[in-house]
Amino acid sequence: MTTVPLSQRNVVGETRPACGECCDTCICLPEDERPMPRPGLAGRIREDVQTVFSKDPAARSVIEVLTCYPGLHAIWMYRVAHALWVRNFNFLARLLSHIARWLTGVEIHPGATIGRRVFIDHGMGVVIGETAEVGDDVLIYKGVVLGGVSLEKVKRHPTIGNGVVLGSSAIVLGPIEVGNNAQVGSGSVVVKPVPACATVVGVPGRVVKIDGVSCRLKPDLRHEQLPDMVVDTIDRLTQRITALEARLNDLETFEAPAEASFALEEAESWL
Repeated sequence: MTTVPLSQRNVVGETRPACGECCDTCICLPEDERPMPRPGLAGRIREDVQTVFSKDPAARSVIEVLTCYPGLHAIWMYRVAHALWVRNFNFLARLLSHIARWLTGVEIHPGATIGRRVFIDHGMGVVIGETAEVGDDVLIYKGVVLGGVSLEKVKRHPTIGNGVVLGSSAIVLGPIEVGNNAQVGSGSVVVKPVPACATVVGVPGRVVKIDGVSCRLKPDLRHEQLPDMVVDTIDRLTQRITALEARLNDLETFEAPAEASFALEEAESWL
């Protein structure tokens, strides 16, 4: 049986990078930009700094990234708080997360699970709940909320897949899953599961297209091309009304001679 190379396989709704399917080795990137399989502390810091450079064109120097990016500071403080949390130092973990919230404007519960190369851009107003799970290479903009919809002590926050982009003020509620490489438009409120490589917009959020990218290290940031569901619906209704009016005019034009002939015959009968 002949094996088809990954780069030649056709998968509906996916656009594969030149090297084939995403395999976490990222051979399509320069060697100094490839993620390390198991980095140590210094390697993790270097990886986080490189993530900022790769996902924010405004970053110009390492010293700027280290001092002027509250989203990066929030991630680092979360990791310390999470390490305390899993060792049952719950109060210290919550206290540290509270200090991080005061310093950065980003609130991440120490019980949440966050993967590698996650970048919180601008950061202010981001809230990530206790049972939330965030995958690798996720890009989060300001005002994003990963919230719960239950008062029970169960899994009540969303699971975000790898390579997901969460637009400004996007809200994802409940123990739902957002698939890998999905995009959630700014201001959307997502309450239902989102398939992989899908784009979601609106309140409540609706899937408007499934056409993502497989390489999660290079997310699609063309937010200006997100479809407007309201405008699209109004356009379709306008086209339908125009077609119905044209059909009505045709019918009226066809019936007018017949009505005139009937009126003439009736008038002649009276004479």
